[in-house]
Amino acid sequence: MHISVVSPVYKAESIVDELVRQLVTVLSQLTDDYEILLVEDHSPDNSWQKITENCTKNPKVKGIKLSRNFGQHHAITAGLDAAKGDWVIVMDCDLQDSPHEIPALYKKALEGYDIVYARRAIRQDGFLKKWSSRFYIKIFNWLSGTKLDPAIANFGIYKRKVIKAVNSMREPMRAFVPMVQWTGFNSTAIDVTHQLRYEGKTSYSWSKLINLAMDIAVSFSDKPLRLTVKLGLIISGAAILFAIYNIIKYALGIIQQPGFTSLILSIWLLSGLIIFSLGIVGFYISKVFEGVKQRPLYIVDEHINFDR
Repeated sequence: MHISVVSPVYKAESIVDELVRQLVTVLSQLTDDYEILLVEDHSPDNSWQKITENCTKNPKVKGIKLSRNFGQHHAITAGLDAAKGDWVIVMDCDLQDSPHEIPALYKKALEGYDIVYARRAIRQDGFLKKWSSRFYIKIFNWLSGTKLDPAIANFGIYKRKVIKAVNSMREPMRAFVPMVQWTGFNSTAIDVTHQLRYEGKTSYSWSKLINLAMDIAVSFSDKPLRLTVKLGLIISGAAILFAIYNIIKYALGIIQQPGFTSLILSIWLLSGLIIFSLGIVGFYISKVFEGVKQRPLYIVDEHINFDR
């Protein structure tokens, strides 16, 4: 297989037909050796029925139905595990990622790049979403020490060795672009046109976006735990200075209430030590927690047009 396209599908009943039509039109101009993998993430509408219809009409379209809603990045993982292409294209199903940009991505990749990201020069999103995205990326870059571009999402073309490396990472907290960037392969980005959503509205609520952001930050960085340790040290240091201050006041006779000094010192000093200890313990527990849970990243309920 030369080119594989992986697209997670959720609440896209009215979009699937147009998505497949555009992909077939574009990919046929590049090669006859391609496949389109649509991963249905247990959508509550008739998205799977639409995928089934397209798979029946065209054997190059392949469907994967997950047993429950695992989330976008887990659905992408399911598609990547099944993809056979020398080049793999990942894109959302809402047609904001335009299939007509694929030839430009493919042409750039042939210049010798392993990864070509699609940079959304002008995002067709609301002001609040664009602002919050930039703000989060800055926080994430600071926590993780990476340099993610807020204009880059999942859309891009990736060489087989990149996908193989990403597939080898089986941690439960998934974030496709940071995982790709972590591999360190030769990459570049080109500007593409970001389209308005074909129909409907995004399935990501603010609570889902916040939960995803927190999961990604915790998964790709231990800096929050390190900051907790530093906070404990700062509080302990402040407690020592406060202790010296209160001892001097006690020696000068300013503090007359018996037990006040020892009580305050105990509260401040022990609080600092507890936070420090919890930070150390939490750091180790987080590493143990990542290793001991070995649940599957997703469960496939049905699949269509796959060889046994």
